[in-house]
Amino acid sequence: MADFPPAPTHRTQAAPPLESQAGFKSPHTGDASDARIQAIYAWLATAPAGLHADAASLQPASSDASFRRYFRVHLQKPRARTLIVMDAPPGREDIQPFLRVAALLRAGGLCAPEVLASNVELGLVLLTDFGSTTYLKALQAARAEGDLPQCQELMRDALSALVRLQGIDAPDLPLYDASRLRAELELFPQWYLARHMGAELSLAERNALQGVFGTLLANNLAQPCVLVHRDYHSRNLMALEAGQEPGNPGVLDFQDAVRGPITYDLASLLRDAYISWPEEQQLDWAIRWWEQARKTGLPVDTDFSLFYRDFEWMGLQRHLKVLGIFARLFYRDGKANYLAELPTVLSYARAVAARYREFAPLLRLFDRVQGLAAQTAYTF
Repeated sequence: MADFPPAPTHRTQAAPPLESQAGFKSPHTGDASDARIQAIYAWLATAPAGLHADAASLQPASSDASFRRYFRVHLQKPRARTLIVMDAPPGREDIQPFLRVAALLRAGGLCAPEVLASNVELGLVLLTDFGSTTYLKALQAARAEGDLPQCQELMRDALSALVRLQGIDAPDLPLYDASRLRAELELFPQWYLARHMGAELSLAERNALQGVFGTLLANNLAQPCVLVHRDYHSRNLMALEAGQEPGNPGVLDFQDAVRGPITYDLASLLRDAYISWPEEQQLDWAIRWWEQARKTGLPVDTDFSLFYRDFEWMGLQRHLKVLGIFARLFYRDGKANYLAELPTVLSYARAVAARYREFAPLLRLFDRVQGLAAQTAYTF
């Protein structure tokens, strides 16, 4: 097991207050400009599923990179507790994938929120509340306090839950096919290189980059296919209070789940855009996941070195996509807080590009655009 370094000097930029993020207006001020808030109040007044919520207690809980928003509300009957209202505006978000995947995960033994009530036409869902402590918050706090066993416990729980998730049979989910993966890769030159870095690629560079994309696609599409969460990382996993079954982690933001490469979610977790770990620790956790996966019969390569290469190549594809998405979230959607995570994501991508000769053109492109030296990493 690797020792943890001190907390990194790079700090994640805090998101702006949810009131400004979500455009939240309290109906009690008499401002009816947010029709979605009015729709939530009207729906809660019907006591969906026999649940009587205190409408006056509605407060922002979180928002994400999509049009979805989440609110916390206090329940009055049948017993006092808090619940979560998911607001997914129809025409911009469809709650039906969320409902389907939530049922799949819960049936598979994952701690996904229970859907207490929903209205597809309104785009509203009432859910059990996992609290406000994300894995990111819990891991950062534990690391800052030097509580390394707590970090290990949280991450091992997340790895075990991932093995369970990947063992769920989900034939009706869409396939993470070549067209989806290639479209995501194209976000990198469009939004990160051209828009964010202001880089104009030569014909030779464009052709070389397409060659890198082809190499990644061929490898990643050849991997065994399992249920893929697509965003299995520290901001979408919740550290639960003791006694919440079936235990850590609470899994959120799963509505975009697909069937795809087996290493995708592991790369999301171990090479997280929001919190980074020493590479030897990533390797330790990857081995633990691989051993569990083999014991449970998941279709993993029996040669760990080949599996780890697949893990790295899948991670590179994901990180090129994320560089593009985070840049797009700023320039198109005005969400500046994601820019603070670009250096971490870039460091992951450069490390893999430096390790494999197939990605030398990508590393040269990074060097030209950013003037950074290649990083040193383990070789397999």
